[in-house]
Order: sequence, then C-alpha cells, then structure tokens
Amino acid sequence: MATASENSKTKTKMVLQKIWKWSKKIFLWLFIFQLFCIILFKWVNPPITITQLSSWIGGHGLQRDYVGRNQISPNAKLAVIAAEDQTFPDHSGFDWQSIKKAMKYNEEHDNKRRGASTISQQVAKNVFLWQGGGFFRKGLEVYFTFMIELIWGKKRILEVYLNVIEMGEGIFGIEMASQKYFNKPSKNLTQAEAALIAACLPNPKRYTVKPLSSYVAQRAQWVQRQMNNLRSDPDVQKVTGIQSP
Repeated sequence: MATASENSKTKTKMVLQKIWKWSKKIFLWLFIFQLFCIILFKWVNPPITITQLSSWIGGHGLQRDYVGRNQISPNAKLAVIAAEDQTFPDHSGFDWQSIKKAMKYNEEHDNKRRGASTISQQVAKNVFLWQGGGFFRKGLEVYFTFMIELIWGKKRILEVYLNVIEMGEGIFGIEMASQKYFNKPSKNLTQAEAALIAACLPNPKRYTVKPLSSYVAQRAQWVQRQMNNLRSDPDVQKVTGIQSP
C-alpha cells in the first residue's frame, strides 16, 4: 500500500508530465505560427507591429501608408543604407566589425552606449519583437534576423524596413513621412529630401525633420556625401535600383 508521501510524489510527477506535454505542444504551435508569419510576410506587409501599437496606445499616434518597393524612390533606399547600414548589401544580417567596435566603445564609455544594429536586425525587431534590451529579446532578434535573411532576401528586407520604421513621432514608413514632410509620394523624393528623412532615424522623436532640427540638417549633409560615395557600388545598385552617376 502506497504511503501519502509516495502518492504525493506520484501526483507531482503526473502534473509535471502534463505541464511538459502541454509546453511542448505550445512551443510547437508557436514555432509553426512564427514560421508561417515569416513566410507570409515575404509577400504580405505586417498588419501592425508592437512598436506601432505602442505608439498609438501611448498617445503618439499611428500614421502609415504601406507601399511596394517600386513605389519608393531609389534615393530613399540609398539614403537609409547610407545613414544606417552601409554594408547592408554584403553582410548576412550582422555587421560583425561594427559590433566589435560598438562593444569596445561601450566598455570604455559607461555613460554612453553605441549600437551596431543592421537594417536586417532593425526589421526583425520592429516586425516580430518589441523595443528594449535584454538577452532574451536579443536572442530572438538574432533568430529572426537569420530567418528573414534566409527567406526574404535583401530587397524585401529593405522594402519592409522603409514601410515599418518610425520616421517621426507616430509617423511610420517612408510614404507617410514623404507626404507629411514634403507633400509628395515617396517615389518622387529627391536625394536631399531622402537624406533629411534618413538623418532622423537614430531617434525620430527627438531629431525632427519638420520642424527641422539642427542635428538633422547637419547629419543630412553627411548622409548625402555617403550616398554619393555608395552610388557607384554594384551591390548597392542591385539592392536599391539606383543608377550610376
């Protein structure tokens, strides 16, 4: 005859087995769901992101207008690459050299932090995850970055980036930014206009295009110089559709 202690251990074991069984099922379904979303978003724009939802809930607003890659000026594509990730056409999702430099800088400067996120990492974070740090979120970011590089390819990653990234307080995507700042569709953006929008990307709530902040005005000049340097790069031309000068 089993003792009370043995019965208790048996019940505990059964409960743990059920928890493990359901945990495996939940994990499997979550894995299938996220894989389905990754594949789906290769062709379909994400209906909403956590960042966009947070902006709306937080009272910052949510204004956006998704457009296809052929409706976006090559100048806009070139500008964000010049401003945010100049090795974008060549890396596999991670710029290891920039990561090493950022780590070294952060070790030497306790009060200032420098990031090294690529456009691919920013897309992974903005489409599938949430803002903020932490090893768990960073780990997920690595996974999603690897997957979209594998499944989407560079042109789709750049297209999604230009549609979901925040480019002003509550303003998401290049089309809405172009309409708000220059009263024109994004396919008609000039190099100078695209550079101004790209210049705000480090912190679009703080560095404004309209009214034009001094930081954005100065950084836009640097972005234009980088655009001119990158314009003749064959890999950049392939991803952006930009023509040689």
